[in-house]
Amino acid sequence: MSQLERIYSFHQKLKADSFPNAQTLMEEFELSRSTAHRDISYMRDRLLAPLEFNSSRKGFYYTDKEFSLPFEDSPKILFLMGVLNKMADEAGLGSLPEMKKLEKRLSQLVAPGYEKLMENTLCQWIEVETLAPSIFETIIDAVLRDRLLEIEYRSAQGLSSSRTLEPQRLINYQGRWYLLAYCLLRKDHRLFHMARMEKAKSGKKWTSPKRPAPEYFINDAFGIFTGKIVYHARIAFTGTAAELVKRQFWHEKQTIEKQKDGIILSLPVNDDREISMKILQYGSRATVIAPEALRRRVSDEIRKMALCYL
Repeated sequence: MSQLERIYSFHQKLKADSFPNAQTLMEEFELSRSTAHRDISYMRDRLLAPLEFNSSRKGFYYTDKEFSLPFEDSPKILFLMGVLNKMADEAGLGSLPEMKKLEKRLSQLVAPGYEKLMENTLCQWIEVETLAPSIFETIIDAVLRDRLLEIEYRSAQGLSSSRTLEPQRLINYQGRWYLLAYCLLRKDHRLFHMARMEKAKSGKKWTSPKRPAPEYFINDAFGIFTGKIVYHARIAFTGTAAELVKRQFWHEKQTIEKQKDGIILSLPVNDDREISMKILQYGSRATVIAPEALRRRVSDEIRKMALCYL
C-alpha cells in the first residue's frame, strides 16, 4: 500500500470526523509507529493539511472543513495524466527510461485507482515509429542546451549523408517525430524525419545567432508540408466518407459545404503529396473538384494502382 493511499484513507476518516490517530494507521496498514507519524507529518508539512490534535478525543481533526487533497474527486485530472502517459507510448517514447520511471511514480503517488484506469484506457495510433532512446535523448539535449547536432541521416530514397544541424523545434505529426533545424550543409532550414537518423551526437554551443525559421514553416497550409499556400483544394466526399470527414479537423482554415449527396471540403495546400494520400484513402467516395493539377495527380496514381492488379 503506497503512502498516498494511506494518506487518502486517513483523510477520509478526518472528513468523517472520526478523529483518527497514529494508532489508526498502524492497525489498518500494519505500520510501525514511526512510519505512521511520518505519514501524519507529511500531510501537515508537505500537503499543508490543517491538522490539529484533540486531546479529549485522542485523535486529529481538520480545522478547515473545506480542505481537500490534491486530485481528490478529480477523475478528469487523473484521466488526463493517464492519457498523456498512454500518448507518450503511442508517440514512440514508451521505451525511454524516463517514461518507465514516470509510469511507476504515477501509479504509486497520484491516487488510488490510477493503475485500474491505465488498464481500462486505450490510446492507439497507427504507423507509430519507435525511436532509439539514445538518439531521442541526444536531440532533446541539443535543443534544450542550444548545441549543434551531428547526425547520420538516411533520406527516403535510401541515401546517407552526414549533417551538422542547429536544432530548433521538435514536432510530432501523425505519430512521427520530426526535427526542424538549420542545416549547415544545405545552408537552409530543413525538416528532418527523426526515425531516419541513424546516429546523433551533441556538439558544441552554437557560434552563430539563432536563425529564425522562415515563414514557410508557419502552418498556413495543410499537413506536414507546410509553407506558403499554393492552391486551395476542393474535394467532394459522399456516403460514409462524408459522414466521417465532416466531423474531422484537417486544417484551421478549412470550410465544409453541405451537398445533397455529401459535402465539399476546401482547404489550403502547399504540397500535393500528403493531400493525395488522404484523398486516396477514401477511394471512390472522394473526388477532387479543383485544382485540375491535383485531379490529374490523383487520377494518374489510381491508374498506376489499377495496373498492379491486372
